[in-house]
This record gives sequence, structure tokens and C-alpha cells, in this order.
Amino acid sequence: MRNEPIALSTLSASVDSKSPAFTAVADRIWEHAELRFEEHRSIEEQIALLEAEGFRVTRNLGGIPTAFVAESGSGGPVLGFLGEFDALAGLSQEAGVTEPRPVKPGATGHGCGHNLLGAGAMLAAVAARDALAEQGLPGTVRYYGCPGEEGGSGKTFMARAGVFNDIDAAVSWHPGVVSAVNSSRSMANFQVCFRFKGRASHAAGSPWLGRSALDAVEIMNVGVNYLREHMPLDCRVHYAITNSGGNSPNVVQADAEVLYLIRGPRVKEAKALFERVKACAEGAAIMTGTRMEMEIDKACSDTIPNTALEMRMFENLSNLGAPAFDEADRAFAAEIRRSLSEEDIADSINAVGAPEEVGAQPLHEGVLHFDGNSRPGTGSTDVGDVSQIVPTVQCWGPTWAVGTPFHTWQAVAQGKSPSAHKGMILAAKGMAATALDIFQDAELLARAKAELKQRTGGKPYACPIPDDVLPPPLRKRR
Repeated sequence: MRNEPIALSTLSASVDSKSPAFTAVADRIWEHAELRFEEHRSIEEQIALLEAEGFRVTRNLGGIPTAFVAESGSGGPVLGFLGEFDALAGLSQEAGVTEPRPVKPGATGHGCGHNLLGAGAMLAAVAARDALAEQGLPGTVRYYGCPGEEGGSGKTFMARAGVFNDIDAAVSWHPGVVSAVNSSRSMANFQVCFRFKGRASHAAGSPWLGRSALDAVEIMNVGVNYLREHMPLDCRVHYAITNSGGNSPNVVQADAEVLYLIRGPRVKEAKALFERVKACAEGAAIMTGTRMEMEIDKACSDTIPNTALEMRMFENLSNLGAPAFDEADRAFAAEIRRSLSEEDIADSINAVGAPEEVGAQPLHEGVLHFDGNSRPGTGSTDVGDVSQIVPTVQCWGPTWAVGTPFHTWQAVAQGKSPSAHKGMILAAKGMAATALDIFQDAELLARAKAELKQRTGGKPYACPIPDDVLPPPLRKRR
């Protein structure tokens, strides 16, 4: 039977009373804007606030310097709130303006809102802990500080280390353009560096003595581009040439490398496509007389939705309603939208499964209906690895103007706005309310666990990152 829940109005008031400290941390992390696994100042901001709230902090989680866990309470169930704080390269942008204006050209910026993500998840964790304590209920609340989500798969490395094995469920959210349950099966991926070693020579005087590593990269890319016609339609392959061998065209390039990101709807499909991409690299090395070295940088699993928890989260979001946006919020959002094309807005709405009419307003002031059906995803997240281990539930928070694309200056510009804070606080309330339901409703948790077992076929989690691949910070020390 479901225990008598704490009143949603009481929980909401508790979150509101705590929120100023957490929005301030979100703003300071926005200013730090640190890249994957370099989030040292960001984690200190979070740890200081959590320790002030009485949480017990363990650093260096899974051997990663910027990964940590903060815990409060005792007994079971044990719930984990997942937080992030990394930024993106090249997205420096002033806050609160409606035109591209970098703070520092080429510097980093929070184009995916992870400054808000971590602060909102912390706020939800503290609110849930306080509610448990007020009612004298058992339960342990954990906040996981998870680095390197952007291109680093920090949670996957943490999952391989077993840090999520003893929790009963996980709760998280992501900044976005709507208030909604986030029920999509994100794609698994492998990120792999292919390095080619050749032989330098004078490109005019004795080109026949050279073996061009850059030729090998280009031939590999041509092979992969032909492969696109013959790979499954729901897979994706992207690449970036990270070393072209120098700036002298009169030298045959002895070294060159290319970084590939290979995605599939499941780990199995992503791995199969990775093997075909690797074959293109091997063939390019043979054709150019070069040597190919391959390094797996990271990987992550697909996300497994959990309908039992998602329906409860939808119920809570529906009861909470929309943030109290004001005319200043709407005016700022409307100005942001003037910098976006119709295609930008339509694609942003479609990505979250929202009906076209949502785009009629600058901010989303409702809750998207959720019927229990998940959507296929085209992006990837290391939350997928946590969802393979324990039942995991996520929501979207309405922190940006409707139509804002991810990884853009427009997202960064809104990262410290009052409307972003309001969306973050609403998401924190939805997460905290759902967590309390899990704590108090043993039958709900049992159904969530049974659903995960059914979706995985009872197979244990298998990390897609090989055991000999270290997280990037540890590679640097070798």
C-alpha cells in the first residue's frame, strides 16, 4: 500500500525556501564553464553547499578526481540523484543578451545547461532528505556528482566501478524547452580515435619515399562515407580530424588522426557498426602503407525507460503545474526566439515530442501529456548506463525559450536567467516528489524493478568500455 504522502504544497514550499542558495551555485558554475573531467571549481561549489546541508561526501569516486557522492539519511531504500556540471568548448556567451556575444572568443560555455542540471538535482536531493527527516521515515539520499557527460561518459566509467550497484533507483532531469517526462531510449555509442603513422618526405623532391598519414585519414573517411548507405537507418556516424599532420603542404604528413563517434540504438548495434568503421581504418592503412593505432576514448549504453516511475513523475508534474513566469520572462524568451529559424523551433519541439501548438508561445507554461510510450532518441547520454543497472526516471525542465536548440549560444545566454531558475526549481520539485513516492511506496519500487528486469531479460549490466580503458584524467598520469 502507498503510505500517506507528504503534501505537495509542503514539499513545494520547502524547495522554494532552499532554492536561492542552489540557483546561486548554478550561476557560479555557469561562470566557471569547465570542460569534461576538468570541473574542479564546479565540484567545490557543489560539495561546499552539500556539506553545509549535512551530507557526507566521498571524493574521487571510481578513481575520477571530479566524481563524488554526497549521502544523507540511513536505511533503505537508497535513492540516487544524478547531477552534472560540465560545459562545452567554443560556446562562450554573455548571459542575458539576445545576440551572439562571447565573453571570451573560443572559450567554453554551458550550452547544455549542466550548471542548472547539477544544482537542480542537488536541490531535489536536499528537499527529499528534509521531507524524510520531518516524517521520521527511513531512507538514504545520495547525490552523485557526475563529470564528463559531454563526450566523456563519466557515469559509464563510474558504473564500471560499481558505484551505482547498491542504490534502488535513480532520479534526474535535463534543462529543455518544456515541462515533461523525459522518456526516450537514447542511443548507445563508441568514441574512438584512429591514429595513422607514416613516413615524412619532401612532397616535391621525393614524394615516393613518403607514406602519408593524412592520406590514410582521408581514405578512411571516404570508406566510412560509402558505408553510410549500407548501415542501419537508425545508426549515426560522426567524425572530426583532430590532427591533420601539420601546416606544411610540401611535407608528406607522417602523423594524422581522426576521432569518430559511432552510434546505434543498442550497444550491440553500435558495436557492430564500430567494427565496420574499424575495418575502413585498417583498409586505409594497408592502402597507404601506414600503421594504424586505435584508442577507444569512451562509450555509453542506451537508456532504458521505466514506465512505472515515469507515470508517477507525470502525475507529480501535472499536479505542480507551470512555473510562475512573468512578462519579463516572456519578453526575454520572445527576443531569443527572434534569433531562431522556423526550422530550429520546429526541430526543437519535435525532439521532445511536443505538439506543434507548443511553439505558439515563447515559454512552455503547461505539462506535456505522457501516455506511457517512450520515444526513440537520436542523442546519447551516460545516464543510459545507470538505467541499465537500476530503475531510472528523468524529466525535462522548461528552462529555455521554446525552440532553443541544444549546444548553441542561445542556450548559454539563458543559463542564468530568472526563467531558467524557475524551470530548474520546478524540475527539482518534480524530482523530489517522485523520489518521496519511491521512498514511501514499496509496491511502486517493486514494479519499477520488475519492469527493468523484464526489459533487460534479467541480464546483468555489461559496461561497453573495455576494462583497460582509463578515464581521461587517469590517462594523462601514465
